[in-house]
Amino acid sequence: MIELHVILILMIFAAVVAMEIEDLLSSIIALGAVGIGLTLEFLLLRAPDLAITQLVVEMLSLIILIRATVSVGTHYKKIKTHLGYFIFAVIFVAVFLWFSYQAIRQLPPFGSPIMKMGSQYLAEGVKKTGATNMVSAIILDFRGYDTLGEVTILFASVIGVLAVLRKTGKKS
Repeated sequence: MIELHVILILMIFAAVVAMEIEDLLSSIIALGAVGIGLTLEFLLLRAPDLAITQLVVEMLSLIILIRATVSVGTHYKKIKTHLGYFIFAVIFVAVFLWFSYQAIRQLPPFGSPIMKMGSQYLAEGVKKTGATNMVSAIILDFRGYDTLGEVTILFASVIGVLAVLRKTGKKS
């Protein structure tokens, strides 16, 4: 459980960096770190379907945001690099890779089921739900909160893309 808290702290730190940094492109990259952290959280919480959805949405959102930022034509100024920034970046990447390794190591071996609920769903699904379509019964009845989470993530990404690509309210 300590991994969840450390990733959450890193996500909060990246969110603060995304809000406070002056450079727009760096802010988008920090925002991407928050999304990747959320993907790792979903993996640690044994919700691989939400993790896959979050990862896809995160990649598409970052591509669109970076494209919108680069097309704005912002001027970049040369920033003096300090040894402290480099050391911090190396430490951050090392900690990120270590926690990613820990999360991936805890995944079950390829081909083995994560949970043995499939047979129970099939055996008792018709009696409990009354649905003839077991896929819909599992998605909407047994795993309703996961489906709600996925729809929420997709809806939030669509709203974000529409906010970035809107034409009204932009200054020429």
